[in-house]
Amino acid sequence: MDLYEHQARQLFQDHGIPVPRAEVTRSPKEAREIARRLGGRAVVKAQVKTGGRGKAGGVRLVADPAAAELTARQMLGTAINGHRVRTLMLAEPVDIAEEFYVSYVLDRASGGFLAIACAQGGVDIEEVAAHHPQAVARIPVDRAEGVTSAKAGEIASAAGLPPRTADVLVRLWQVLVAEDALLVEVNPLVRTAQGHVLALDGKVTLDDNARFRQARWGDEDTEQRDPLETEAAARGLHYVKLDGEVGIIGNGAGLVMATLDVVAGCGARPADFLDIGGGASAEVMADALSVVLADPAVRSVLVNVFGGITACDTVAEGILAAVDRVRPTKPLVVRLDGNNAARGRAILDARAHPLVEQAATMDGAARRAAELAHTA
Repeated sequence: MDLYEHQARQLFQDHGIPVPRAEVTRSPKEAREIARRLGGRAVVKAQVKTGGRGKAGGVRLVADPAAAELTARQMLGTAINGHRVRTLMLAEPVDIAEEFYVSYVLDRASGGFLAIACAQGGVDIEEVAAHHPQAVARIPVDRAEGVTSAKAGEIASAAGLPPRTADVLVRLWQVLVAEDALLVEVNPLVRTAQGHVLALDGKVTLDDNARFRQARWGDEDTEQRDPLETEAAARGLHYVKLDGEVGIIGNGAGLVMATLDVVAGCGARPADFLDIGGGASAEVMADALSVVLADPAVRSVLVNVFGGITACDTVAEGILAAVDRVRPTKPLVVRLDGNNAARGRAILDARAHPLVEQAATMDGAARRAAELAHTA
């Protein structure tokens, strides 16, 4: 579960990590008042769960309260990388002398955690990592030992960070442990012209499996959730909105993830991740199609199912019943494999729905769905 920046910022503040003064709003008029309380000048930051926000115009420095209100009116309701802006955070401007990058992330390969730090933080950290990987320090963290003052000093030294950042590194590890996080990231961590170290932006991913022992978790996962994600959750579907044009429906998280990769390899962008799980009844398929096709960015839909407990003939009947119920206007490409696949394909062939076509392989299905998306 990813948090919004203002939620991550609150966790940092709760654990003693210094952050600039800031307030959250969904109202342009309130943005004016917040800017006034912050001293006039403010940084207006769109609260969306996507990268590249700054380069997309989602972070702007305003000179006075009137400009804050105008900027808020311009930002609210717009989309950044497919994510609608519904909330803004206004933060006190900071006189930045240096920008750094620090994070802790679960390293699934080793089963432990990795500290990642760099003395060159900010919006271009991805380019630094890609073109100057030697500038990025990657230090394994022993889960039992954690990040002590000595370990924090080791991380700071390896990355070329000022020694005074060590305290933030210790406290950031405390955030990860106390909040059951899989990722905690500060980018940028800055040294101000006055010598203070502040976390200007943060990203936190919480472990959903730890919800049972995190009683204080409330609406972190639903606040500002995309309406389609909210609708899908209400229907019991595992759906994540993405920013592409090919809708994806599959059964099993692994198969869906593989489908996303294959579609991307065909030059198209997936519009969603939707896992229908083990069942593919008419009702489940209709719900899945309704959610996927409600996304105006979707130009084609790829249904990729491997029949197991639920046989492919049942899936095919579910698809046709769903098509009759939803009445799609976008083309569907269906790939069936596994249990009773031949019978399932025959059912679809017999119906010969004008918007439903089949492909024998996942590669072929992805390629065709990409073609249809590009020509729609």
